[in-house]
Amino acid sequence: MNFLKLISLVLFLTIITVSLPLKPVKALSDEDISAPSAVLMDADTGTVLFEKNAHEVRACASITKVMTLILVMEALESGQIQWDTVVSTSAHAASMGGSDIWLEPGETMTVDEMVKATIVASANDAAVALAELVSGTEEEFVAAMNAKAKSLDMKETVFKNCNGLDEDGHVTSAYDVAVMSKELLRHPKILEYSGIWMDELRGGKTQLVNTNKLLKSYQGITGLKTGTTSQAGSCISATAQRDGLHLIAVVLGSQTGKERFTDAAKLLDEGFAHYTLVQPTVPKEALRELPVTNGMQDAVLTECQITERLLTEKGKDGTLTPQVYLPESIEAPVEKGEVVGKVIYKNGGHQTAEYPITAGASVEAVNFQDVMGLFLRSMAG
Repeated sequence: MNFLKLISLVLFLTIITVSLPLKPVKALSDEDISAPSAVLMDADTGTVLFEKNAHEVRACASITKVMTLILVMEALESGQIQWDTVVSTSAHAASMGGSDIWLEPGETMTVDEMVKATIVASANDAAVALAELVSGTEEEFVAAMNAKAKSLDMKETVFKNCNGLDEDGHVTSAYDVAVMSKELLRHPKILEYSGIWMDELRGGKTQLVNTNKLLKSYQGITGLKTGTTSQAGSCISATAQRDGLHLIAVVLGSQTGKERFTDAAKLLDEGFAHYTLVQPTVPKEALRELPVTNGMQDAVLTECQITERLLTEKGKDGTLTPQVYLPESIEAPVEKGEVVGKVIYKNGGHQTAEYPITAGASVEAVNFQDVMGLFLRSMAG
């Protein structure tokens, strides 16, 4: 009898143990990040997934070069300069100091080589040489940097130079760094450079080693830029991609280079552990015949296309709910492709995305001649 009771007790405890819910993954907290300021952002939507003093105004050292590279990429894509354009080094560019490739006044390299030096070796002299090529002077280039920052709504940012050397009033925030990193990622060719671990210049005489050590240790890392000065501390904007999810982790003010990489990895781990991209389907209510008043046809079929995937927390795909907004009818004339309504997707009550519903065909308005023509043809029949 005692033996049977023991067996029953073991089975009961086994059932209880198996039935307990799995312990949820611990969410990242401010205490887990040693740096004073940090942000984790989805690179596609700009959604902030984690923040710690995200809007605190701080120096950011060579992460400044993210904005420098944005303007260089825009100049390349507009045709203002080419990748094989020869850049001549001015005395001003050659005088920078700090991390550089020891450019001499009058020394020439191509834009391709200068960009490589700027992003891989964080070369201050190469950054200034590129700035002068694009705008004539570093001062004019910095003015363009600030104008671009304003257009991106970077409220905590003021640039004083194009390379990030310490200078009074040269400041930004972790959030603003994430915003400009997202903008730089709109130029995917930059990842061909930010992913380089080692390379060379001057026919092998100058060796380049990437300052972003996560390239050798973090799965899916794609870039982007590090920075270190006495005022800024150790900083990084790290980008990584897995299963289509592209994340930006910004860390400002770490005490050591090792700590910035550790914090950036923690932020990226948080994003990949808790978030995913899902492909929403078009709700059937968005695809139907919409009545048309005073038209040559009395209805038009609607269309809605959703090609992008939406960010959602893992395990919460079911909370991604669509809301369809269509009028009871529309007035002719109607043009094919004309927006007649919208689909809004919400996740946990918050709007995630919005897509237009359009007319699938054109419908002309009724006019007297058309009506008479129809009437006469019906009479003849």
